[in-house]
Amino acid sequence: MKKLSNHLKRRAFCVLSAFALLAVSGPAALAASGYPDRPITIVVGYPAGGSVDLNGRVVADTLARKIGAKVVVENLGGAGGTIGAQKVIRAKPDGYTLLVGSLNEIVIASLVNPAVKYNGVTDLQAIGLIGDQPLVLAASKKTDIRNTADLVKVATSGKSENYSYGSSGVGTSLHMAGEMVNAETRAKFLHVPYRGVAPLVTDLTSGRLPLGVFALSSALPQIQSGQITAIGVTSAKRSAFASDIPALAENPALKAMDISVWFGLFGPKDMPEAVVKKLQTSLQQVLADPQFQEKYRATGSNVMREQPDLAAFFQAEHNKFKKLAETAHIATGRP
Repeated sequence: MKKLSNHLKRRAFCVLSAFALLAVSGPAALAASGYPDRPITIVVGYPAGGSVDLNGRVVADTLARKIGAKVVVENLGGAGGTIGAQKVIRAKPDGYTLLVGSLNEIVIASLVNPAVKYNGVTDLQAIGLIGDQPLVLAASKKTDIRNTADLVKVATSGKSENYSYGSSGVGTSLHMAGEMVNAETRAKFLHVPYRGVAPLVTDLTSGRLPLGVFALSSALPQIQSGQITAIGVTSAKRSAFASDIPALAENPALKAMDISVWFGLFGPKDMPEAVVKKLQTSLQQVLADPQFQEKYRATGSNVMREQPDLAAFFQAEHNKFKKLAETAHIATGRP
């Protein structure tokens, strides 16, 4: 009986210790212990077929295999990706609702649109960057701009206000790239916002629009077919996917040009630390997967295997685009 009594005491001690551990670690430990045990939803704040959607779908396919759960993509387009971002910000922070987001809705939107009430850097939990893609400045065949030297000549001639450039909308990274050309050369190229890439391409190929800024993957078919002329990519260096296109920064007058659209995986803030770590580990496995890399590079983007210090990276991006938005007079004054 004495042995039985000691055994029961030990069992009671173990049970009490377990409850004590749960009391200290709280609900977060309970939520993370079996994660994931049901499907994960990746929200994409754009319609199907765009660059952010392609990122979401390629990541979802491989993430499902790495993390051991079904991963579905939900397209929630509207307001430049901000509707999708807001859904994830408001979601339960349990790791089952995530966002594949881009530079536009994470950093730029809150700087240029007073209707955007969230801060993508502080109101979302960054899990990691997926990749990036440069933009490209292209010209109509009917304009006299054929290269960066021609562009700078027009920009510094005092006649730049006679030229316009198109983008996919006010406050987008494409718009910002055009305004950075203006800022660096003190030019006055007029911005013309379009609703999507298709009408922009139509006007550029027809000659109604002199210049246009695109995601590189969106412009390559027209560039390669000779319908439009590539002036230069907006990243600091040439793209490995189109190494024959110079970087605008190769011209001394545009040496500060360095804008790329990046894509990342995010979740609501206040997710359990164990869930965040599981997602970060799984994302790194995705980025290292050869099949993923092949599919991802086919979209014209670079895989970001080496992750920067995310806090420093987002702060630098915020500072860069805040300054640019103020220079272009499209800032809201948000700190």
